[in-house]
Amino acid sequence: MKKLFAMLMALVMVLSFAACGETPEEPSDPEAPVEPGETEEPAATGSVYWLNFKPESDEALKEIAAMYTAETGVEVKIETAASGTYSETLTAEMDKSNAPTIFVVSPNGVPTWGEYCLDLAGTPIEAELATDAYNVYDEEGKLVSIGYCYECYGIIVNNALLKAAGHDVSEITNFETLKAVAEDITANKDTLGFSAFTSAGMDGSSSWRFTGHLINLEYVYEYRDNPEAWGNGAYGPATLTGAYMNNFKNLFDLMLENSTTDRKELANGGFDANAEFAEGKAAFYCNGNWEYASLIEKGMNPDDLYMIPYYCGVEGEEKAGLNCGTENYWAINGTASEEDIQATMDFLVWLVTDAEASEAAVATFGVMPYKSAAESTNAFLAQANAYLADGCYNFAWVTNYQPNVDDYRATAVAAINAYNADPSDANWATVVTAFIDGWAVQYALANG
Repeated sequence: MKKLFAMLMALVMVLSFAACGETPEEPSDPEAPVEPGETEEPAATGSVYWLNFKPESDEALKEIAAMYTAETGVEVKIETAASGTYSETLTAEMDKSNAPTIFVVSPNGVPTWGEYCLDLAGTPIEAELATDAYNVYDEEGKLVSIGYCYECYGIIVNNALLKAAGHDVSEITNFETLKAVAEDITANKDTLGFSAFTSAGMDGSSSWRFTGHLINLEYVYEYRDNPEAWGNGAYGPATLTGAYMNNFKNLFDLMLENSTTDRKELANGGFDANAEFAEGKAAFYCNGNWEYASLIEKGMNPDDLYMIPYYCGVEGEEKAGLNCGTENYWAINGTASEEDIQATMDFLVWLVTDAEASEAAVATFGVMPYKSAAESTNAFLAQANAYLADGCYNFAWVTNYQPNVDDYRATAVAAINAYNADPSDANWATVVTAFIDGWAVQYALANG
């Protein structure tokens, strides 16, 4: 019934778009005086409610909303879920009579929320996309949600420090060359005054860089080997093979054995890897493009900042690119009123086509995959595009498919902490179990 209602809403929306182009039977005279109590433009109808996924964008989005309301009279409400609580907040808000008209539905959210989503295929906002690389479909082919920004992550490099150590970022083309540079820095760190890698804290503020990001190399290469296993789109595979866990181990151990911090201390957390990198205490920093602005604000030279891929010893990785993708997808509530759907569609199109609005959005999102949106000034995103232009393959964000993500990662953190305290083969086996067997366990719990 919900799907039928969403389809009816989509039909109503399409008809309303067509109606906007009709010619009035009796055009008004532009020279005619306006009678008292009349207005030249009809009052704005419908409203927009965006349940925002990105806490760091809350202030910017509220300013954008105010800009649109001042320009059109349409109310735009921005509510932001606290970090790590989006799913719970969305569940609560969708039960209300004034539910969000814009919300985030990533691939692993399709089973829960797909039926509430308007089919965006053929809509004005879909027509503004510059790429379909970040579209999410359900099993029946409905376009459930579309990416509104994408990001990249990998290993951030301070090339000024590499040069001080007698190296250059251009030398690093695979795991072998990365390892050689890192170990040479470690051998001379007392003289140089800096380490190879920043700390890899395993508390909640940092562990996601490894249990969510670094592990993506396992998922990506499994996907490349057997894309059919991932073919159902919204769910990911029921099991993993673990074929590339030794490659994960290669890079993870390299980071920890050539770091500012003894690996046995990492479970305690409290480390600030961003500050370590910005202060020149390490040449490599595992993170993403969202760190760029803060590094510049802390005085780093943009010309010294590079991002390189997760080199881990896989054959042919000389043609690897960065991890590019998103967990930020716009869905429009297909169960909203006709007026609110129209208002929401109009707002999103304005956001990605209006020069001032898109510039403000790009300033907080980093980059937006829309034809008329403002260009990004983030150097890491430019480097991600340069890798692709050079024919390198992309590390897609397969990590989005992690089932029961919080429980899955918590188990992995516990195993990694045990391994860091005692990096034995037996403890490494528990890490493999947490990531590989843990996937199957959480998948079964999430999908039945």
